[in-house]
Amino acid sequence: MASPPRKSFPLRLDPALYAALERAAAADFRSVNAEVEVLLREALGRRGIKVAAAEPPRRGRPPKEDA
Repeated sequence: MASPPRKSFPLRLDPALYAALERAAAADFRSVNAEVEVLLREALGRRGIKVAAAEPPRRGRPPKEDA
């Protein structure tokens, strides 16, 4: 089953900010993209804006179908 589509868009960042994001992402064992998502969700949560939880990606082998 394919994951739901994700919105992509260009984002221009100051190089120093991007470097800080890279360091934070590496410390959390995440990609920069995943780190940005986490930080945005945290910031929105602090403002009281609720965002539906993302469905975690399915990992491993698909379940066997009973035949």
